[in-house]
Amino acid sequence: MFKKKKFNAQPFGYHQEIELEITTLTNLGLGLGRVPVGDGLWVVMVPFTLPGERVKARVFRNHKNFSEADLVEVLTTSPDRVTPRCPLFGRCGGCQYQHLAYARQLDWKRRQVAELLEHMAGLTFFVEPVIGSPREFGYRSKITPHFAAPARRAGAEAGGFPIGFLRQSSRFEIIDVPRCEIATEAINSKLDEVRDGVRKKAAAGDYERGATLLLRDAGGSVTTDFQAIVTEEVGSLRLRFLARDFFQNNPFILPAFVEHVRREAAASGARFLADCYCGSGLFALSAAGSFERVTGVEISDTSVAFARENAAANGIANATFVASDAASLFAGLDFPPGETVVVIDPPRKGCDESFLRQLFAFKPRAVVYVSCDPATQMRDLRLFIVAGYQVTRVQPFDLFPQTRHLECVITLAQ
Repeated sequence: MFKKKKFNAQPFGYHQEIELEITTLTNLGLGLGRVPVGDGLWVVMVPFTLPGERVKARVFRNHKNFSEADLVEVLTTSPDRVTPRCPLFGRCGGCQYQHLAYARQLDWKRRQVAELLEHMAGLTFFVEPVIGSPREFGYRSKITPHFAAPARRAGAEAGGFPIGFLRQSSRFEIIDVPRCEIATEAINSKLDEVRDGVRKKAAAGDYERGATLLLRDAGGSVTTDFQAIVTEEVGSLRLRFLARDFFQNNPFILPAFVEHVRREAAASGARFLADCYCGSGLFALSAAGSFERVTGVEISDTSVAFARENAAANGIANATFVASDAASLFAGLDFPPGETVVVIDPPRKGCDESFLRQLFAFKPRAVVYVSCDPATQMRDLRLFIVAGYQVTRVQPFDLFPQTRHLECVITLAQ
């Protein structure tokens, strides 16, 4: 049994209420302010607050050099504050920015990328305005609600447990979510049926433990089967993949996002393209017409199988795909480095060291680095700079309105 960590009562007592002015937003979507403590100023982070607001907050944790607090009351309201669409906003941990006007969300995300670029990569560079999503709500084509194991006791009601997402600031508690405002309407129409099915199975004693559910929308047709084959159209491409496999979850901004990556890769003047972490072939196949040959590498066997099928189905003959760890791509690549551009779209943790070592040893002409976590991207960027690459463009895309997340595309050249 885990022993509960003793509360550190310095500089504030547990649930002590304080007033402060919020001066900025962190890249985690938290409001940040400073209060006088001793001879200096102490940082306090408060979620669901905005710069320029004076708030009352209740401290629940003191760290070595900052405190965390819950919002009690907004005393002075920012002109950028709007009414959240979702009644669960502030309790559900899925969204951080529904209280912030969308144009200002884009402004702050751009600023956060610039700050990460400066503080983590040591680089002052112009960040392009964030390209916003055509849909601010109802854009997400995949959600994965989950639930804990229902309590087993005589007479227990089947509806007595939450099905949804983690509660704000909790790693374990699930909040019940009957409707998700950032999910597509087709998903929300299916959600009631899925939730009812789970509760009926729970009442019948079918669950020994909790589970993660899946709802994926492909053009209005929603599947809940992890093994189902989904078809997405991106520009002129029709791409098939397993519902469980990774694919970008905002189809409304995807054509512009993919076209930017293609255009940046082609602008390098390279004749060949290598697509690392290629999934079912999205970037490689979208860019194939701009290169003599393209190749993609992906660790998922099923994704590679679909990438090959997608190439054939779309009449693309100059693309090949390899099922392998991205770190081993360059050993068998017969493209001349000086005539090759590499597209990388790693998972949230960023690139592995072994991959970067091989990439730098290969020395491609240019790299287009796509990331869903600018913090790990900036960490990796320091190594690119040491290896002799220069940043030529930084373009964020807001694939995730109402949340702190975004995609950032950085173009690098030797």
